[in-house]
Amino acid sequence: MYKNTIKPVFDFLISFLLLLLTAPLILFTALYLAIANKGKIWFIQQRAGESERIFSMIKFKTMSDASDSTGQLHPPEIRLIKAGKFIRRTSLDELPQLIHVLKGDMSLIGPRPLPLEYLKLYDAGQRKRHVVKPGITGWAQINGRHSISWKQKFELDNYYVHHISFGLDLLILFKTIVLLLSFRKDNSLAEQKFTGN
Repeated sequence: MYKNTIKPVFDFLISFLLLLLTAPLILFTALYLAIANKGKIWFIQQRAGESERIFSMIKFKTMSDASDSTGQLHPPEIRLIKAGKFIRRTSLDELPQLIHVLKGDMSLIGPRPLPLEYLKLYDAGQRKRHVVKPGITGWAQINGRHSISWKQKFELDNYYVHHISFGLDLLILFKTIVLLLSFRKDNSLAEQKFTGN
């Protein structure tokens, strides 16, 4: 009942309020990236949402497209622009996804939306993450994020799917805020690719 009634209203109201409160931050970050990243403000990539429905997810672009003579992109640590690590650590790059919550493509809380290339790699258990809308933050994000294995992430995602509730969403939201305010370091600049199993 919560998933289909209270949660959509909760998502809309909180995301609308957050957009109003963070509008200056969003504008400042966009202006900074327009200068620091040569006008390349947005990172847009197709992701799989609820029921594996495809949508184009938007984030702030914190890496340049610098490549070598063969056209191969340089490693993330080289392409990361100035202040890019700060933008990522504080999750400012995720703020534009509040628009997806208002549109109904995403939820505030849920499994992170993953690239389409992963769809063909899921087993039956891993595919259950698509029973609910993907989220900006989730149970896996507050329990290790990039520091845990894909197996652990999927287990945490499935735990959320099977225990989704208003209380759990509030707990995840509270812990997300605590983590953001603690400025906890995440040494990995990019999530390791999922290769199956």
